Amino acid sequence: MTFKREKLLLQVLVWLAVCPVMFNVAYAQKKSKSITKGDPNVPVFSNFSYKGNDKVYNENPLKAGDFYNPILQGCYPDPSITRRGDDYYLVNSSFSMFPGVPIFHSTDLVNWKQIGHVLDRPSQLKVEKSGISAGIYAPCIKYNKANETFYMITTQIAGGIGNMVVKTKDPHKGWGEVNKLKFDGIDPSMFFDDDGKAYVVHNDAPDKGKELYSGHRVIKIWDYDLQNDQVIPGTDKIIVDGGVDITQKPIWIEGPHIYKKNGKYYLMCAEGGTGDWHSEVVFMADNPRGPFVPAPSNPILTQRHFPANRAGKIDWTGHADLVEGKDGKYYGVFLGIRPNVKDRVNAGRETFILPVDWSGTYPVFENGLVPMKPYNKLPKGTSNETGQNGFFPNGNFTFTDNFTEANLDYRWIAMRGPRDSFITKQSGGGVSIKPYKTNIKALAPISALFHRQQHSSFQAEVSLQYVPSSGQDLAGITCYQGEAFNYVFGVTKKENEYYLVLAKTARNRSAGAQGPGAPAQTTIIASTKVDAKPIKLQVTASQQDEYHFNYSTNGGSFQNLGGAVSGDILSTNVAGGFTGTLIGLYATSGNDIQPQ
Repeated sequence: MTFKREKLLLQVLVWLAVCPVMFNVAYAQKKSKSITKGDPNVPVFSNFSYKGNDKVYNENPLKAGDFYNPILQGCYPDPSITRRGDDYYLVNSSFSMFPGVPIFHSTDLVNWKQIGHVLDRPSQLKVEKSGISAGIYAPCIKYNKANETFYMITTQIAGGIGNMVVKTKDPHKGWGEVNKLKFDGIDPSMFFDDDGKAYVVHNDAPDKGKELYSGHRVIKIWDYDLQNDQVIPGTDKIIVDGGVDITQKPIWIEGPHIYKKNGKYYLMCAEGGTGDWHSEVVFMADNPRGPFVPAPSNPILTQRHFPANRAGKIDWTGHADLVEGKDGKYYGVFLGIRPNVKDRVNAGRETFILPVDWSGTYPVFENGLVPMKPYNKLPKGTSNETGQNGFFPNGNFTFTDNFTEANLDYRWIAMRGPRDSFITKQSGGGVSIKPYKTNIKALAPISALFHRQQHSSFQAEVSLQYVPSSGQDLAGITCYQGEAFNYVFGVTKKENEYYLVLAKTARNRSAGAQGPGAPAQTTIIASTKVDAKPIKLQVTASQQDEYHFNYSTNGGSFQNLGGAVSGDILSTNVAGGFTGTLIGLYATSGNDIQPQ
């Protein structure tokens, strides 16, 4: 299936026109009021665990000197990377997740530790009424050694912001307020030349009346005023029209980055759309404003030419960024997917890394033009510490959280609004979630803590203490691809009885996957009466894309509710959009799921 990003972007623009964002939650009031201990109508979640069990890792145990790819599993797309001294920083797209733009730090390009989010407060992130795949697109992080400042430039398709930049002297200490930039298009990137000049490059539409085909885009460059943090009017210039060879009608030239090496300027871009024709291409010029000439052997990274049914498939590779390692060798981070055996993309786009051979004129990703493997050789002098000492894990791993730490783990995110507006830590462990009146289908902040699905085969479970007071109350687990595609597995009330219910919400895909088309429809899959006492909820998924929702009321064995259900609606290439599945601890006082 070819992923048609241009159609989705048009739908996002419709959202912007009909849903202007007025974010009324003041950050000064972000901390939720303390909740009376023992209030049974406020759900308390505790003892969360997530365990991955993918076949590819079981069949490919790590050997000495290897590390697993991807380096960030789950929905961490559109990576961008920069370096200051011995420190590397990496950011990802976050769309309508809150906080936005996760940021990671490493000193060796293998072991990564999340240090926070770039956009961590409502004054920076205006996604309150945004669809799941609106919000923050393709952030780029770059360090300017001339003024010792880090820049994060991105497109915020929400709140009337558009292209924007934030800055900091130290990524560990937070980022400044948003500065809106005065140009259209998406995927902006910054380049700082040796002479102190700065530039912005980005994807844009062709000049009016010059669009030749659907997906025809251009790359533009602007001079950038570092004093006023704004592009300089009248300096815009198209430096790539269409792509490598416009006679072949290439689609979606985007994600541009400029690099300088040996006195030459290199422009690297994604081409082919962010689906199964995705690739990375490169151009060279004597000047940052061009003219840029494509390399004779483009693309320099792609997986599009290999059999669709290959084992351990990694696909959709592209949207890359380069950095020079401490060993003088270049490395490239990029997005890719690991579909399950039914070719579904439930974990979303993930962050991969490969060494780059730049011994010749043009850079080429090493092993990026052959079927990729799930592991790579460690850079010389590097040890693999992933999953230890606070570094992000990869492979098959287990993550547990009883919410006893003073600060919430950065892996927990919310949707469209701050986490602290609805959560309260419980003494002794656990977290209470203050139910919002909005439910899972709303284009609004919802009261749910989300953890990314990071494997095709996994098990997640949590203990829930909750007594709903009416049928409008529900708390439990959700598997969430978005407001129009999700499963809800939770406890609610009907008349004087308590029920556990499993429901599926999906939009008729023929009416458009993510845009403002036909409304999503909710179907009750199964329900059963339960006692008003603590319950354990569990969701498992298999490599065959079957999900099971299970429960235990006796602290022991689990019972299934609803049988095996398909993960199809949780797949990016079925539901549309740019995200992966999120596993949520969810509560609402606006429930519309009624037990049968």
